[in-house]
Order: sequence, then structure tokens, then C-alpha cells
Amino acid sequence: MPEAPAPAPGTAPAPPPAGPPGSWCARLPHTTAAVPLARALVRTAFDDAGPDVDTAELLTAELVANAVEHTGGRGPIDLVVEVCATSGGCQIEVHDPEPPEPDRLVHPEPGGVDPWQEHGRGLLLIRALSSDCGHRPTPRGKAVWFTLPGVPAQRRRREP
Repeated sequence: MPEAPAPAPGTAPAPPPAGPPGSWCARLPHTTAAVPLARALVRTAFDDAGPDVDTAELLTAELVANAVEHTGGRGPIDLVVEVCATSGGCQIEVHDPEPPEPDRLVHPEPGGVDPWQEHGRGLLLIRALSSDCGHRPTPRGKAVWFTLPGVPAQRRRREP
């Protein structure tokens, strides 16, 4: 799958290839600046086709924010987007350099989500809004992923 070149410091990465979406990877900085970059890349990739763009953007932001906050910053974060040509859906992965913690992503911490806290809802949102989600080890650490179904053209929101 093609990889977007690393951006120059202080600039956004190149957008995904033009034309029908396919599979691509973008290397993001291990900083909070990666979150809006990832959101913009996903919004650009699914401008007129594929899954619900708002949901894809929200869940991608949650995965990237978790990778930035909960990993040691020993390297970049990779955003991988694969579009399923047959269904119009997608699988989005965020790769980070930390090894997976057994059951941490599958079974949330005891006590559930505290409604008064600012943090702690990302994985809950991902489980609730995606059609599937999970994690797997990679040679460099782990990949956390989710899938979304395609949205039929007649159900897409039309801009005025």
C-alpha cells in the first residue's frame, strides 16, 4: 500500500491519492497535532463515497488521541485506511510503537466510564459506533482498528 511521505515540520501531510479511495498510509507525528491531521485526511479520503464521514472522522480522532496519550512517543503514529471496494465501507487502523496489553482494549478497566470525567469514552465510542473493532500486534508495536459499513448514496447527507 502506498505510504504518504513524511511532512516537513509544521506542515500537514499530503492528502490521500485523488480518485476513488483505495488503501493508503500516512505517517503522523507523535504529538497532539496528529489528531486534526488524521481527521482532515479521513474527511478528504471519504469526501463523496464510502462510510459515514463524521463517524469515521470521530473514531479516527479517538484512536489517534489514544495513541498519542497512552504511548511513549518513541516513534511516529501510522494511520492506515483500507476501503472495501465491494461494500463501500472501510477499515481504519492506527499503528503505534507500544506492544498491546492483554485484554486492555477488549475489556475496559473496572468501574466503567465516569460521566464527570473528561477522559475515558474513546474506546466506548469506538465499540458503540463501529461495525467491528479490535487490535493486533505488529512488528513495531500494535495496530488498533475499527470498521465501518458503506452508506448507500440515497442516505448520504446533502450539503445545501
